[in-house]
Amino acid sequence: MTGRPTDPVPGFDKTVRDLIDNKTKPQGALGQVEAVALQLARATQTTAPRLASCELTIFAADHGIAAEGVSAYPQAVTREMVLNFLNRGAAANVFADAVGATVRVVDAGVAGEPIDHPDLLDRRIGAGTRNSRIEPAMTASQRDDALEAGRQLAGECAADVLCFGEMGIGNTSAATLLAHKLLGLPVADLVGRGTGLDDAGLAHKTAVLQAAAARTAPDLTAAQALAEYGGFEIATMAGAMLGAAGSNRPILVDGFISTAAALAALGIEPAAGQNLIYAHRSAEHGHRRMLEALNARPILDLEMRLGEGTGALLAWPVVRGAAAMLTDMASFESAGVSGPA
Repeated sequence: MTGRPTDPVPGFDKTVRDLIDNKTKPQGALGQVEAVALQLARATQTTAPRLASCELTIFAADHGIAAEGVSAYPQAVTREMVLNFLNRGAAANVFADAVGATVRVVDAGVAGEPIDHPDLLDRRIGAGTRNSRIEPAMTASQRDDALEAGRQLAGECAADVLCFGEMGIGNTSAATLLAHKLLGLPVADLVGRGTGLDDAGLAHKTAVLQAAAARTAPDLTAAQALAEYGGFEIATMAGAMLGAAGSNRPILVDGFISTAAALAALGIEPAAGQNLIYAHRSAEHGHRRMLEALNARPILDLEMRLGEGTGALLAWPVVRGAAAMLTDMASFESAGVSGPA
């Protein structure tokens, strides 16, 4: 469920497992919900997490590598979808309303002029990254600014649980390259159809990404990989994950792009792994390989590949239920129910 988890306090995991096992149920009867409950205890550093609120932050930015024809959609869609989020017409808005979550939309670097909307959070690092096939996507200074903006955004969020989503034409390419550099997996094992490329488009995308990967050394640090191949929305999301982890809050990691941001966050601060809960397994080719490398078992597998934080939102009711089980469900002793013989 987590990315490279650690036991934050000696004996803490055993205390939580004993608490779960003494609830009025057969041991293990709630299956993966029990694993989620343990992860929530680790993230919040308490055996009684009270989780009443969830907020989704959608980070939007454009990618220079989109000029290589790696997406089936034009770059203008990023801006158009930002307006759709703000007008509450996207799947993320609908799902958030359905599960009782709030939504923030952040311009981390959408191409063109800044978008003027009262509900949009402006954290623009630039008008899109450069083309990472031929040069670094961003400068070290831009990367650091994005990480810091993300940390601040997490600090400004009062919700008990944070979800992060994204929008950016070309960002599956950025995520593929980040995973390739940080996990050492072949590009061909990670690259997918993204917004719906046909076979010829997928072959072209693979060739472009292999050329981009060959531009730098095989082994890069997370910070180096972000600057070389990341997107402004991915770097800002990674910073937000670090900020949320620093305040002992659970983070619901969405799909392929969000997991790439999590890889970067883990590379910068490995201890953040105890706060990361992987919400779902994306149908995007390569996400399964990323999760396997992280030894992470996601909550849901619905064959989704939309992004936007939609999978994280749908996992929120399960997470809230797991917390309630841990905090409110009676024990055999308190309920006067006979335990196992």
